[in-house]
Amino acid sequence: MADSARRRLRVGVLFGGRSGEHEVSLHSARAVMAALREAGHEVVPIGISKMGQWLVGGDPLHALSAGTLAGEQPVTMLPEPGRTGLVPLEQREDALEPLRTDAPVGSLDVLFPVLHGTYGEDGTVQGLFELAAVPYAGSGVLGSALGMDKVVQKTLWRGLGLPVTDFLSVSRRELRASAEAVVARV
Repeated sequence: MADSARRRLRVGVLFGGRSGEHEVSLHSARAVMAALREAGHEVVPIGISKMGQWLVGGDPLHALSAGTLAGEQPVTMLPEPGRTGLVPLEQREDALEPLRTDAPVGSLDVLFPVLHGTYGEDGTVQGLFELAAVPYAGSGVLGSALGMDKVVQKTLWRGLGLPVTDFLSVSRRELRASAEAVVARV
């Protein structure tokens, strides 16, 4: 397709998040947003705090990097097909944030999750996108979940006859109950 015929997309880039890889996600988001802008797309940065709060407006990337908010608007996404935007939340003194009735914070053509680890690469956020019927980049719910759950992934591969190295699955409960028993299994 010729560059002049290429459609400019409004891309919501999600970054940050609740996982231990929050900072890595911020670094990745810088590169993704720069590439999208260079390709001529409109980027809508959507920062997710370590507590799980979604933020737009202001400079969420800087705010999450610095740990200080300055003008970012808390938003949410409703799992409601047909709503392709983010819905603003109202801050109140009692810390409750009821939904306002005004329009979403602009419609998005596609979401680009740049979230690492749990609550981002594991299928959870992809499930929200599916419920909301919002197009997104990357793997779907099942592919993301299988990519994160290494035991299920390796068991599936082995069942398909693919070569898989030997592995040992250990739960936190097993490790807490008897680390010695776990070591003996190795």
